Amino acid sequence: MQEYLIPFDKELVKDIQEETLINMYTMMARIRKFEERVGDLVSEGKIRTPCHLYIGQEAVAVGVCFALDKDDCVFSTHRSHGHYIAKGGDIKKLMAEIYCKATGCSKGKGGSMHITAPEVGFLGSSAIVGGSIPLAVGVSLASSIQDNGRIAVAFFGDGAICEGVFYESLNFAALKKLPVIFVCENNFYSTHMPISKIQADTEVYKRAEVFKIPGIRIDGNNVVKVFTETKKAVESAELGKGPTLIECLTYRWRGHVGPSWDLDKPIRPKEEVMWWVNNCPIKRFEAFLMKEGILSDLEKEKIYKEVEREIEEAVKFAEESPYPEVGGGGNGVFK
Repeated sequence: MQEYLIPFDKELVKDIQEETLINMYTMMARIRKFEERVGDLVSEGKIRTPCHLYIGQEAVAVGVCFALDKDDCVFSTHRSHGHYIAKGGDIKKLMAEIYCKATGCSKGKGGSMHITAPEVGFLGSSAIVGGSIPLAVGVSLASSIQDNGRIAVAFFGDGAICEGVFYESLNFAALKKLPVIFVCENNFYSTHMPISKIQADTEVYKRAEVFKIPGIRIDGNNVVKVFTETKKAVESAELGKGPTLIECLTYRWRGHVGPSWDLDKPIRPKEEVMWWVNNCPIKRFEAFLMKEGILSDLEKEKIYKEVEREIEEAVKFAEESPYPEVGGGGNGVFK
């Protein structure tokens, strides 16, 4: 599995400001701690909506979203919390939505899988496999017509490449040279089925070849590599060269849905799971930052204290918020 990892080095970060590197590390920590807290709350029975946790994949969301402008648009999947947070969504509103409260980002009507924050360019998530892909293409078509410079991103898992809409969307985007980036988070499992049991060719990025657009496979647990490659895709789209397909190799630590590790089930070998845990995307980045003197133990402690404070405030906000009124439109939305 070592072949999937690209080491951090000075050359990789030479054009990135230290402040940006620290901000990326902080955002990854925020996502990780948020998801761990959600997992605990699910286990305690305080959260009952199904939650697909993003633990282990933080580098993809952060690397991609840090390469975008605020007005650029992101569409997400059922495993959406990390994308929402990385794009700048309010975590109080996210936590409230997961609690299905009226103060949530979708007014308590969406739960974990249907969240939105249009004010920061997060236009929504869908529980439909592959459902985010044509939406991003539609926005990129509008951007092209309006010539407003807005980039659209579709996040999707490796399971979505089984859907016809994936190929239809790539074809249309390539034909029209639309400013859209397709980001496949290949965590090697579609629900509980290994990708090798589903796809005759498991190299997702090669699907771009037939549509004559760039397709690349990268270490999705190296946040800087994700950031730099997304930057290239953004620049290409801005020059009118059309879409890019980026396959990010990563791994979800927990089960498909819920906080369980599923190690008691014959789904994933424990050795495989522990290998990825030992190569944690946050720990790898942290070790590099410390080695280069960009991050200190004191700064690390301060970051985690602030992140944990934010999350506990979000939990308090969610628990004290009211549920939506019965009747559909009683709280002024979805009338």
